Amino acid sequence: MATLLENKKATFNYEILEKFEAGVELFGHEVKSLRGKRGSLDGSYVGIRGNEGFLLGADIPPYQPKNRLEDYDSRRARRLLLSKSEIKALIGKEKSKGLTLVPLSVYTKGRYIKVSVAVVRGKKKFDKRQTIKKRDTEREVRRSLKKHFNL
Repeated sequence: MATLLENKKATFNYEILEKFEAGVELFGHEVKSLRGKRGSLDGSYVGIRGNEGFLLGADIPPYQPKNRLEDYDSRRARRLLLSKSEIKALIGKEKSKGLTLVPLSVYTKGRYIKVSVAVVRGKKKFDKRQTIKKRDTEREVRRSLKKHFNL
């Protein structure tokens, strides 16, 4: 299971409540581009339209820029392959106040490309400060332990 793209800001900006796994409908050249680890999930989100889930705002550039389709949009809406029960659960979560659906990563599972989707709640500024402080203290502890045991 190789990670192709990762939304690194998602864990910092949001509190993750629940995770889902979904397939994604792609063109062949988009698959090649993703396998080359080209693309970005920054600013992307998942939207439910009708009874289907879509990955919106994800940027997947063409595999060969000079040999691309004329009307290709790298930020087009890509359909997510979810079961009806998962879509109903996501609709309920999305409509509740303050919750959002965000893609965390794009990865391969066997020969398929999957997207990890999370139900998240936005963090406040003080929560982000606590996260930074916790990360810094953990880094200091690791540094001191490494220094102590490598003498």
